[in-house]
Amino acid sequence: MDRALALAEGGWRQTSPNPMVGAVIFAVGENVGEGFHASFGGPHAEAGAIAAAGDRARGATLYVNLEPCNHHGRNPPCVDAIIAAGIKRVVVAARDPNPVAAGGLESLRAAGLDVDVGIRENEARELNAPFFQAATGGRPWITLKLAMSLDGAIAAASRKRGWMTNEESAAAVQRLRANSNAIAVGILTAIADDPQLTARTEPPPRVNALRVIFDRSARLPANSTLARTARKIPTLLVTAMGVSLPPELEDCGIESIQTRDLSEAIAMLKERGINSILVEGGAGLAASFIAGGWVDRLVIFRAPIVLGEGALNAFAGISSHEVEHAPRFELLRSDALGGDVMSVYSGMR
Repeated sequence: MDRALALAEGGWRQTSPNPMVGAVIFAVGENVGEGFHASFGGPHAEAGAIAAAGDRARGATLYVNLEPCNHHGRNPPCVDAIIAAGIKRVVVAARDPNPVAAGGLESLRAAGLDVDVGIRENEARELNAPFFQAATGGRPWITLKLAMSLDGAIAAASRKRGWMTNEESAAAVQRLRANSNAIAVGILTAIADDPQLTARTEPPPRVNALRVIFDRSARLPANSTLARTARKIPTLLVTAMGVSLPPELEDCGIESIQTRDLSEAIAMLKERGINSILVEGGAGLAASFIAGGWVDRLVIFRAPIVLGEGALNAFAGISSHEVEHAPRFELLRSDALGGDVMSVYSGMR
């Protein structure tokens, strides 16, 4: 199953909105065939593994990180191919949360196959977290990313911007972007950093993420990088009710939505088909998402520097709490990236 999960990552940001799936066929103590879902609309992982195994699939065990599909979509049902190949046992990490595609396990059992479920389920759900959220939740999967110093600052006292983290951290951020349907920042960050908000990975994402700027007064400069590239990369301003785009931003091809609050904005993004959002700051926007309880993953890149007195704290906008009532996150993993450290936390509890 570990190999199936690793294979699944070969479809990173090429399969959306479908999940990443890997499959391994094991017989007589060896791997006889494997495959993964490489691109949206392309062959499924199970079909690739069966084709690679050929006759050796008969009587073998199939390991796959998501329940095989049981319906006709862009591809025929995987359960039919599994049964026809003569596979005798199927080990699945997680059930498919989509009711249209689910039911594969029952069909396999009805055909006489042995089926086991739940092996590496947590890892499988983490790999395709936005997919599971889209099927079962009322809002997009939200990741909050912050880059900070050892003393928790995101900007120096002068507020002069500069790179705190190293190139390895920058590459990890690009990977986070590549796995998101939308990349969001607040207007102060958009003005101060003049970011591109694109995923510069190889291969590039199949579809560019929607760039979202929370800009209540619609004051994004028309000469900003975001505005100047809006006709190539979809860009959306979230403004307050009654605030329309100025003509110069409309001419750039920027869209806008008017919302009463952040909760309504998140719901409207979900209605547009946005299943995952990477929030990149700044401090005010981060505080709003944490206060609302909307953070599913908190990713912190910590650089080995100290900015000291007067620096802007990453969590300065959050109301004070007593220890017993403070938002609490669970550390999932911590990775060294050169001199930096990337820590990934689960949502608040």
